[in-house]
Amino acid sequence: MLFDRVADLPVVVDGVDLLQQERDTTSGFARATTTVALSGAGETGKGEDVTYETELHHELAEAGLPDLTGEYTFAEFSTRVGELDLFPSPPEREDFRHYRRWGVESAALDLALRQADTDLASALDRTYDPVEFVVSTRLGEPPTTDRLEAVLDVRPDTEFKLDPTTDWTAELAESVADLAPVRICDLKGQYSGTVVDAPPDPDLYELVLNAYPEAVVEDPNLTDETRPLFEGREGRVSWDAPITGVASIEALPFEPDWLNIKPSRFGSVESLFEAVEYCEDHDIQMYGGGQFELGVGRGHIQALAALFYPESPNDVAPGGYNDPDFDGNLSPSPLEPPGEPAGFRWP
Repeated sequence: MLFDRVADLPVVVDGVDLLQQERDTTSGFARATTTVALSGAGETGKGEDVTYETELHHELAEAGLPDLTGEYTFAEFSTRVGELDLFPSPPEREDFRHYRRWGVESAALDLALRQADTDLASALDRTYDPVEFVVSTRLGEPPTTDRLEAVLDVRPDTEFKLDPTTDWTAELAESVADLAPVRICDLKGQYSGTVVDAPPDPDLYELVLNAYPEAVVEDPNLTDETRPLFEGREGRVSWDAPITGVASIEALPFEPDWLNIKPSRFGSVESLFEAVEYCEDHDIQMYGGGQFELGVGRGHIQALAALFYPESPNDVAPGGYNDPDFDGNLSPSPLEPPGEPAGFRWP
């Protein structure tokens, strides 16, 4: 079991620091996250809380986290965090609890590995391989190919993950297909209560399925009208928003061929590792996904992709690809692993 390889790592926590960061994104909103830094025994471990409400980060900065100091095994620390309420006031969305727990647990894993003078790949008896990635972006309002062209002018071999919307036309879809490979189309049909909720649209779904016959289609909303479009095409369907652990995989409407693995959705390291092993055992193809991480969390999703699914269409591009003003000074795919990895971090 993967978790068993890190469960008994000792971890000493003497202090906690929180650092908030904020940046505009290509999706038209300002993203705020909090870096959780746990210190002890001369080392510091870092994680990133990717909760999607700026006010909740301000609230955390003022109130702080519950007392986490002490000496633990990593498994004991995980249990302790799972028992605590990490929010000064209840969040509107329950999935935020997973996001914050992941920020704290990933920091503790980083700290435990550093205190043991090792890295995650060595602890799991695996290797970091070069990571293929796609660039995820929206096409604006009204949608145009301008953003794609800006990236391709600098990185001509870039492949994309796109979020088709109801204002896409057949002409636009064809123009996009002529420009570059589209590896994933995210329909966002499984979101509820967010600014990106997208109701099921049979016309849009049919356009996407036909315009990009090789693309993985993520998070459709399967209704009486849309389900027939996917008959015989189930192997192209991937799931993201519903995936929070093994039970959620088993509850899907059919056995999946693809899953988007976003570690923050799982909350705990143990749940994440259980899901990865389940996918490996059931021949489910995985690719990495993120939550607009601004700091160390971006390295975490890249490290996990390097360990478990390096050749997939990973949505783990360097953060600069998400900046509104693309300057082109960014690493191309694949990302090379660090020469001297430490803890649970990529530089």
